[in-house]
Amino acid sequence: MKNRNSVGELACREHLLQGNKLTGLEASTLFGVSWLSKLISGLRKEGWVIKSQTCTYAAANERINKYAQLIPPANLPVREIHFTEYWVNK
Repeated sequence: MKNRNSVGELACREHLLQGNKLTGLEASTLFGVSWLSKLISGLRKEGWVIKSQTCTYAAANERINKYAQLIPPANLPVREIHFTEYWVNK
């Protein structure tokens, strides 16, 4: 049986390999990939150098809104919620 997330995982992987940063929220929202850590682990096993740092929900939401519309609840503290963002070090 074919992995039902294979298309989303491939798109997510290509997005990272193009030098873009990605959080779990973005992976889930834009590509339907629920386990970004699994994809990151696989890339590391292939020899890619993956860097990471924290970013705010607001920063991740700004990147998402280039492709889709994500409106958080008005009372959500988007500058206080943090995610880990990953990118491929070239």
